[in-house]
Amino acid sequence: MTDPTRFAEHAVLVTGGARGIGAAVARRLAEEGGRVLVTDRDLPEAERTAAGLRRQGLAAEAFTCDVADRTAVEAAVARAVAAFGALDVLVNCAAHCTPDTPLFEEDPDDAWARDLDITLTGAHRCCRAALPHLAASGRGAIVSIGSVNGLHDFGNHAYSAAKAGLGSLTRTLAGHAAARGVRVNLVVPGTVRTSAWEGRDDDLEAVRSLYPLGRVGEPEDIAAAVAFLASRDAAWITGTTLVVDGGLTAVHTGFRAAVRRSGRA
Repeated sequence: MTDPTRFAEHAVLVTGGARGIGAAVARRLAEEGGRVLVTDRDLPEAERTAAGLRRQGLAAEAFTCDVADRTAVEAAVARAVAAFGALDVLVNCAAHCTPDTPLFEEDPDDAWARDLDITLTGAHRCCRAALPHLAASGRGAIVSIGSVNGLHDFGNHAYSAAKAGLGSLTRTLAGHAAARGVRVNLVVPGTVRTSAWEGRDDDLEAVRSLYPLGRVGEPEDIAAAVAFLASRDAAWITGTTLVVDGGLTAVHTGFRAAVRRSGRA
């Protein structure tokens, strides 16, 4: 259930906001009264997302931003402040995931560097550029999107290392920013039905059985968690990791099923 006033007069910047989780976050915060700058490397798609929100009577603009480029990040933050007069919420959704090579020793340096540069260092660039404005707002909040890959082995060495790094960055930045009135938190999704799974319905169905709640996630599930942590409802929460994964990392469904099959349950 959305609250159309929870982010009234809040200025929001979402990276990776053109599609998937980022687009769902932009929609949720706009529906709750936020003025949202949808940023992405894919500007036409970001504009389509923002235009769809405007057709609903919501406040949204699009701006190009490659989080691997410090100048582009600073320009996006400056655009949000210029457009909305302030910056209250930063949501780091941008990420990059390179498929693993068959053998670990064959992993190329450039693929490793790119995943870390966009997923982890990109979030660092955005936080660094946004922090003075978030501190000035008096209600600043940063929410980054992690992954269960950062908690357990689900493959993708570089992406997983970068997502694990976001957990550490969340805690250390929360300690630094608390005295400046800025909260910093992390949402950790499990499998979410996004365009990354397009054409892979069979894979999603196979994965579904591993989730205690019986389904994979939807982008809106993650957006709801982000909205909570970014809002004053979470005013006494900082430095935390909120796992939103349908129970995947809490319950070993494969082990439980194996025990039941053995007759020892």
